[in-house]
Amino acid sequence: MFRFTKSLRVLAMMGLLAASLSASAQSANQKFSGIGRTATPAEIKAWDIDVRPDFKGLPPGSGSVAKGQDVWEAKCASCHGVFGESTEVFTPIIGGTTKKDIETGRVANLAREDFPQRTTMMKVATVSTLWDYINRAMPWNNPKTLTVEEVYAVTAYILNLAEVVPENFVLSDKNIAEVQKRMPNRNGMTEKHGLWDLKGKPDVAGTVCMTNCATELKITSFLPESARDAHGNLKEQHRPIGPARAIDTSRPGASAPAIDRPVAVASSSAPAASAATAASVNAAEISKKANCTACHAQAAKMVGPSWTEIAKKYKGDAKAPAMLAKKIKAGGAGNWGAVPMPPHPNLKDNELTALSQWILEGAK
Repeated sequence: MFRFTKSLRVLAMMGLLAASLSASAQSANQKFSGIGRTATPAEIKAWDIDVRPDFKGLPPGSGSVAKGQDVWEAKCASCHGVFGESTEVFTPIIGGTTKKDIETGRVANLAREDFPQRTTMMKVATVSTLWDYINRAMPWNNPKTLTVEEVYAVTAYILNLAEVVPENFVLSDKNIAEVQKRMPNRNGMTEKHGLWDLKGKPDVAGTVCMTNCATELKITSFLPESARDAHGNLKEQHRPIGPARAIDTSRPGASAPAIDRPVAVASSSAPAASAATAASVNAAEISKKANCTACHAQAAKMVGPSWTEIAKKYKGDAKAPAMLAKKIKAGGAGNWGAVPMPPHPNLKDNELTALSQWILEGAK
């Protein structure tokens, strides 16, 4: 299956899987009293946010194409392009579908081996998949921050770009089922796979495995020291989303991920930190607050240029601090390629000043 429909199948089975796990948990609690507790309704509601193909789980609300364009240009275009056609960061969302596909429900270009790119709208079969994915995972550098109206609006904008709905359309929970009837690949979904044909049962069975456990760890493979830093320090390239942290491959023999910890404040018995150090510490925290590390690293090029490249380019330029502060706040593109940087309107002037100065000093 394609990526989006595959994700949809997993979400569709979550209810059955949850029931199985719940039964297992109840059995375990009978054996080990006092371990665990029943999830509260609020905890379940926070986790259970998926939207099914039959639109169960879809919250009431609406959003217009016009509103979606505003949200898109502010929060989505930096990765996907103004018209959803960009290949700079991710696979294009728009393209490859025709009015004929909307009539038949099958995208003809999917059968062509010579077609250059398979886009999201070519592959996705259900509009609920679009809504669900945008709601749970977007924007990429700040997921789950869009309001219900914004999710409806962005979904509507994408559908308009693909000519599924007109430019004056308002998508809502009341009319989304009608929109589903115009999805270009709505009839291109296959059910001949294990995630669908489950005969009413989950495809997993939980069993307790606490017998014949290994008593000695034996390492059978490892990364040679010569290859550890072959593509730059992984820690500097890692995006700080989720609990995992990349290993600092610049240190030979590092075997565990380095955990980000707060910077210690100098005690009365230690030398007082200099103003420059304090500013650097503050700016580093601001860069995390603004999610700068989702696109920038210390020395490696990611979506945008590295801090080192920026500092080198503007070294000795007296106008650079003010220019960079303005650029960070307003966003834009051109200096480092076609991929635009999203705006950061919520940063205060003193934060912008500290951040720009810190970057121009190499973001140490």
